[in-house]
Amino acid sequence: MFIAMNRFKINRGHEADFEAVWRERESFLDGVPGFEQFHLLKGPSSDQFTLYASHSVWRSRSAFEAWTESEAFRKAHTQANPRKGTYIGHPELETFESVL
Repeated sequence: MFIAMNRFKINRGHEADFEAVWRERESFLDGVPGFEQFHLLKGPSSDQFTLYASHSVWRSRSAFEAWTESEAFRKAHTQANPRKGTYIGHPELETFESVL
């Protein structure tokens, strides 16, 4: 199993916009070889931002990497355009491989 997570710092007051982008866009993940599941997680808030993480589970690192080079990946990411001022910085990618 392989897990890819992106952490997003979302400016306070933009949470609904950010969630709407994820809720309303087509992910194009159905039928992608090796894809197993996806979750968008909402974390703690500070005075400045709310933390979110996208969490996708794959059968292997190679399945995830193949998806990042696919047309499905490009199509899904062209839709990810929330209102200006939503993000604080760029998403931070973290990857994990199962050891047990």
